[in-house]
Amino acid sequence: MTAQPDGGQAQTARPEFEAMFESIADNVSRVVQGKGESIRLALCCMLAGGHLLVEDVPGVGKTSLAKALAASVKCTWQRIQFTPDLLPSDVTGVTVYRRDVERFEFRPGGVFANLVLADEINRASPKTQAALLEAMEERQVTVDGVTHALPSPFMVIATQNPVEHVGTYPLPDSQLDRFLLRIEIGYPERASEVEMLERHAVANPLETLECVVSGADVEDLVAAVRQVYVAPALRGYLVDLANATRGHPALALGASPRAILALQRAAKSWAAANGRNYVIPDDVQAMAVPVLAHRLTLAAEQGGRERSPAAVVEEIVSRLPVPVSRARH
Repeated sequence: MTAQPDGGQAQTARPEFEAMFESIADNVSRVVQGKGESIRLALCCMLAGGHLLVEDVPGVGKTSLAKALAASVKCTWQRIQFTPDLLPSDVTGVTVYRRDVERFEFRPGGVFANLVLADEINRASPKTQAALLEAMEERQVTVDGVTHALPSPFMVIATQNPVEHVGTYPLPDSQLDRFLLRIEIGYPERASEVEMLERHAVANPLETLECVVSGADVEDLVAAVRQVYVAPALRGYLVDLANATRGHPALALGASPRAILALQRAAKSWAAANGRNYVIPDDVQAMAVPVLAHRLTLAAEQGGRERSPAAVVEEIVSRLPVPVSRARH
């Protein structure tokens, strides 16, 4: 049994939502083969109004996923290549004096776009990484005391290699917390890799990829996700999940209230993507690891056993009692 809206039969999401969602997902899959779940997670992140962190080893398609998603939406986009010598002003912009008109003028940085690809974000210094904090949280940047609004919709898709790689800086907790989801791509299956070799033999599919929705369409989809219903029992389930992380012996730092708000947003987006305008426990469980794992801090090693935050979240989800439906039919 699943928690559904009170007082009626189960309702479905708008047909046009499903059609647009699938058209974007299919478009991206022309570039990134065999990674349907990663594509759907990335798209759900966008429609939840969040930012996405894609972390994996080099060469598995992190940047291709971000580029394909940007190319599928008719809106402005910028790529910022994060390097050790990148300056914060390169990201946010800078105020310069123009002698011809005798006044100061603001020149926007790379963050002024609907979709921003922050490529290899952990290769830049912590100071430059911090330049994104205000932009990601408040959709604005402040330069020389003047606040400049960012366009809407606005999404940062950041890629990073594992911190064990040479020349990388670990993202601080405050930066990680700004990402709604963190996902991995992983190596493709054999059949998908064979298909990739065939598609890329003549030309790069990115070069022929066409947009399938507009920026206004994305805003409409984001608005539709906000209307997805969350039953009181499901809200209690979210709080219980947060409390379970806060008291778990393997964790030094559990899920914050902001993390649970993020999980609710992501679960609503996943529900809409699956044709429902209400959240069920399966939606929360599906999004728990990508939303929570990167926000948790492990305690010191206990019992000689190393555990990952993702494994802890999976354990908590498997043990936590699931609310049952009390809908009236």
